[in-house]
Amino acid sequence: MAKTRTHYVCQNCGYSSPRFLGRCPNCGKWNSLVEEVEQGQLGKTVQPTTTLTGIVAKPQKIKEIDTQKTPRVKTRLNELNRVLGGGIVPGSLVLIGGDPGIGKSTLLLQVSGQLSVEGHSVLYVSGEESANQIKMRAQRLAVSGDNFYIYPETNMDSIRATVDNLQPEYVIIDSVQTMQATDVTSAIGSVAQIRAVTAQLMQIAKGKNITVFVVGHVTKGGVLAGPKILEHMVDTVLYFEGDLHHTYRILRSVKNRFGSTNELGIFEMNTEGLKEVPNPSEIFLEERLQDATGSAVVVSLEGTRPILVEIQALITPTVFGNAQRTATGLNRNRVSLIMAVLEKRANLLLQNQDAYLKAAGGVKLDEPAIDLAIAMAIASSYRDRGTQPTDAFVGEVGLTGEIRRVNRIEQRVAEAAKLGFKRIFVPKNNLQGWQTPTNIEVVGVTTLSEALKLALGH
Repeated sequence: MAKTRTHYVCQNCGYSSPRFLGRCPNCGKWNSLVEEVEQGQLGKTVQPTTTLTGIVAKPQKIKEIDTQKTPRVKTRLNELNRVLGGGIVPGSLVLIGGDPGIGKSTLLLQVSGQLSVEGHSVLYVSGEESANQIKMRAQRLAVSGDNFYIYPETNMDSIRATVDNLQPEYVIIDSVQTMQATDVTSAIGSVAQIRAVTAQLMQIAKGKNITVFVVGHVTKGGVLAGPKILEHMVDTVLYFEGDLHHTYRILRSVKNRFGSTNELGIFEMNTEGLKEVPNPSEIFLEERLQDATGSAVVVSLEGTRPILVEIQALITPTVFGNAQRTATGLNRNRVSLIMAVLEKRANLLLQNQDAYLKAAGGVKLDEPAIDLAIAMAIASSYRDRGTQPTDAFVGEVGLTGEIRRVNRIEQRVAEAAKLGFKRIFVPKNNLQGWQTPTNIEVVGVTTLSEALKLALGH
């Protein structure tokens, strides 16, 4: 006999409560708990547990488990292959999130057309657009293929039946918030629905060895809408970032079970769709002024790729009681820490100065190796003395003013040399154990004061 139970679930974090609460005790959000009805069955026979492939689970010796490696599938977009860890892993579940209109559907439509042309069967399931709308966009992007199927549907039972009938190699779900699991009574887009839909998509991916790409919406805070369990269940989470007012898009990997995280891919949006940018360092540096003050170039490492980015700083006397600290693309707390070190260890009076910093090009940097470039940009703007246009800076700044070593220094120096830089400042402890190249001068520095004296002449 069925037993009905009512509970309240937070639509932000998935917290469940037996009674209504105005504020979620887990995430602290107000008015986010929604009533959901859960039905269960008493006296139900427990079936043997099976794996995602349908085989009854049983213990196995680790040496008897077959580890035959399945080759990855390469797409024509090398930037996407890099972010995925070398290509598409068959049977994987990939989640792509991003702001509305950023180009998620365009990217997946292009990839679907490329895979279809190469002989793979693709099923594109759309819960937001009709087949005619998708066809119009495909014509604009010159996307076609004999094995490319468009299926406007939101019911998961119909989608699973269609997958069983067509047996495609790739399934695109656009988007997960519009899909509906019929055995869940909650509203479409609720926590329970997203959790149930994702579980069914995982069974499709793992049980039938079908690669599933899922599109997810992003909230105003920049995180994927829905419960956090959505990111835990999938194999790979990709964020599609960028500014709607600029043509460049950044595809960033924040989770990847089959490759490195924080991998970066750069695309350019034009009338023909997304076009990959093979050398993003040139893009970030092409508009840099030669003799500008408050500018320093850093070789940042995003995943396995070294990227040269210009860090700009503007230091002006404050007109308010408290000095302002504003950072775009950089961590504001890191900027404040480096300014405190400059004031204490380099004798720069910055407590009555407003500071505005940004990473040019719209990229977001968050690694310790950018500290030295931030300090150089701040000191350059404060002293009104520019750095050399052929200088680059890499190093972590400690609280006592020391320059600490960073990882993978060889690749950073090689990238700077490839783009024509003549000198690069690195931590002195990083000079040991490798052969410095001859086409670039590698300067090892120990303290922040030493680096300022060599680079700015003071």
